[in-house]
Amino acid sequence: MASYRIRRNKARKIVILDSSAILMLFEFSINLEDELTRLLGKCRIVVPKPIVEELKFLSKNGKGRKKTFAKVSFELIEKYDVVDTDGFKGDDSVLFLAKELNGIVVTNDRELRERTKEAGLHTIFLRNKSKLVLD
Repeated sequence: MASYRIRRNKARKIVILDSSAILMLFEFSINLEDELTRLLGKCRIVVPKPIVEELKFLSKNGKGRKKTFAKVSFELIEKYDVVDTDGFKGDDSVLFLAKELNGIVVTNDRELRERTKEAGLHTIFLRNKSKLVLD
């Protein structure tokens, strides 16, 4: 009961997805909303526009499963807020939004996780191919 009251009164968290996070949802059959609710409570999910462009590129030029996952990812992305990032591209767009919105980055990209940690921000990543973990 007490944890419910604490969660309900907290400010709504903002979560920013990168392309590796979106693709991992299909590769490992992760339910993003359930996992994020388990970790954070209610949250707003945001996808930077350059990440959408990256997925469009992969859906046309990628190979194998990555290409297939990129194609089906657009149905998922439609449910979330796509945000323009003022000229930033790729991982830089994710970091820019995380700093601007005081958000939490969801990624499986080791380099982006390190950059996010250096910036003093939190990340969520996949552990044991089955659940998301907050760092």
